Amino acid sequence: MSSGFVTTSDGTQIFYKDWGTGQPIVFHHGWPLSADDWDTQMLFFLHQGFRVIAHDRRGHGRSSQTEHGNEMDTYAADVAALVQKLDLKDAIHVGHSTGGGEVAHYVARHGKGRVAKAALLGAVPPIMVKSDKNPGGLPLEVFDGFRAALAANRAQFFLDIPAGPFYGFNRAGAKVSEGVIRNWWRQAMMGGTKAHYDCIKAFSETDFTEDLKAIDVPVFLMHGEDDQIVPIDDSAKIGIKLLKHGTLKTYPGFPHGMATTHADVINADLLAFIKG
Repeated sequence: MSSGFVTTSDGTQIFYKDWGTGQPIVFHHGWPLSADDWDTQMLFFLHQGFRVIAHDRRGHGRSSQTEHGNEMDTYAADVAALVQKLDLKDAIHVGHSTGGGEVAHYVARHGKGRVAKAALLGAVPPIMVKSDKNPGGLPLEVFDGFRAALAANRAQFFLDIPAGPFYGFNRAGAKVSEGVIRNWWRQAMMGGTKAHYDCIKAFSETDFTEDLKAIDVPVFLMHGEDDQIVPIDDSAKIGIKLLKHGTLKTYPGFPHGMATTHADVINADLLAFIKG
């Protein structure tokens, strides 16, 4: 079991964890978190005999707090640098939220010959922001609000998200976990404000339509039906129509952060997909 850094072409240090042996599974976290958001999955799949890898996206977690390159093309290139350093082949890439967009971009552009399968959980593809081509998307003003809240009081904003819609803790009868909220806040506050600000544009305005069309390996779309962050009707339900070899499974009542709140269900379904 190890951790370390890979240096990208522009000198950015990308932190990663690399545990175990066997077929590699690479986990891609959501905004504004870090590789630590996958701890439950990392332990589960390590015990199932897989090699598990997770990295902190540039500007997030323990990676360099970058001023530039906080957009999807560079994120995908950073993953390619990590994959090359670790010489990963026959890998499964698993991405949540923004990380799902990163997976789609990486697999379509850099993954040929190295990727066996991909799974996208509560993922942003094909595109989040509303436009003439995407009338069901969220208005740009929503994301402008994110930017304003981050700039005004990032620490409070990063408490409000996990305490509310991210894990569905704002729903009646929800079993709220203070530890989960604090862990989200801890991860988020480790990253750089500039990178987090820029990433809002990356996850909301990047159009992954052509990426999804280009992917030629099996893709498993997993999405909570009560996802308040990335609404299912404008993401997974459209994305499944663009994939050549896609499977969609939806989860009634599950929130955006379902890999944490319902890890037992998500881990079992991911394992079945990987082994299937």
